[in-house]
Amino acid sequence: MAAKKGGRKKSTGKKYGKAASKRVESAMRRRKKGTLKSGPGGKGGKVKSRKQAIAIGLSEARKKGAKVPRKKGGRKGARKKSS
Repeated sequence: MAAKKGGRKKSTGKKYGKAASKRVESAMRRRKKGTLKSGPGGKGGKVKSRKQAIAIGLSEARKKGAKVPRKKGGRKGARKKSS
């Protein structure tokens, strides 16, 4: 018998829950209407980008505790160039 290669186990099932889907759908509708705003508390400008609307919808879903995968790693602040 051949030995199995080590690695990550592939997860089965859906990545996103129904609640997350609903939130993104809602955000897309608000973008189309022109009422979706960016920034904390919606204090920013109007969102025109489709990608940004999706990101806002997923973020809202995360806050409500819906099944949404974690954000990809990376540091929050901008990287400083060392010289």
